[in-house]
Amino acid sequence: MWDMYELGIVSAVFGVAHDDLANPWYDLRLCGRRPGVSSPRPGFALNAPYGWDELEKADTVIVPAVPEECVRGDRDLPAELISALRRAGAAGARMVSLCNGAFGLAAAGLLDGRLATAHWEHTHVLAERFPEVKVDDAALYVDDGDVLTSAGLSGGLDLCLHIVRRDLGAQVANQLARRLVVPAHRPGGQAQFVERVVAVTDDGIAPVLHWALENLDRPLTVADLAARAGMSARSFHRHLQASTGMSPMKWLLHQRLARAQALLETTDLPIDHISERSGLGTANNLRHHFALHVGITPTEYRRAFPASRAGGGSKAIRGTSGRRGRAGHRW
Repeated sequence: MWDMYELGIVSAVFGVAHDDLANPWYDLRLCGRRPGVSSPRPGFALNAPYGWDELEKADTVIVPAVPEECVRGDRDLPAELISALRRAGAAGARMVSLCNGAFGLAAAGLLDGRLATAHWEHTHVLAERFPEVKVDDAALYVDDGDVLTSAGLSGGLDLCLHIVRRDLGAQVANQLARRLVVPAHRPGGQAQFVERVVAVTDDGIAPVLHWALENLDRPLTVADLAARAGMSARSFHRHLQASTGMSPMKWLLHQRLARAQALLETTDLPIDHISERSGLGTANNLRHHFALHVGITPTEYRRAFPASRAGGGSKAIRGTSGRRGRAGHRW
């Protein structure tokens, strides 16, 4: 019932206390069919202290993975688990899946009429077995409000960091990403397939990108970045696309939005000053991109993540197949 990688992602992001980043941190709880120690894989012992009946008490429920035979339809997921997922969804929990955990949410009817994704090897099976689900076979992750799904491996980590970003703000998510030594933010719409023909750290692009991050308030162009990398604009575009899955201008826009979010969270600067410091120019331009990519106005974002945050109740997150988590949420 367990995929150790997906479980490791959930534990690394939500199960390790980072009280210096946000206090309280998430309260992660592991749930299984029968509470206790099991051996899901040779060489591993897994302790799930909670049963599936705990899922409906969570603020967020994460289904990290399901067995391959359940993906294929050769075996059904336990009826008790499906029932517990339905009750949790009905109780208002945020429902999350990593990789083929989407099959658990789909079997419970929680993805009907919703946009969702999974690992690219399984998306066609998901679409065939659950035709009511709107399957995106390319996205790293899909945030459909109270239902979130991701591709496998790194896509699952991207989604978990996205959740932290949504809950606790860009500043906290960025700091956590640095500790985990992963990119701070990859948009969910980025393709699962990223051709890494030449690694960023080996082709001279990494220092250029670092320089760009230090100079986001400047009117940067592709030509500027390419010249600094000693490449033609076309070659630089190709290298960055292969390394990040994004064009140079799209990469710049995402970094500028991330900078604006961090400034909104950590300073009291006026909106027009923030737009200038993040390289987005005017306050109207900042509002336009926020509405388009974040979904709310800069002022609404600042209210959601005030610079001085005090206290806050712990949320709980519970995971299926024996997972439960909460961060500031109960999981």
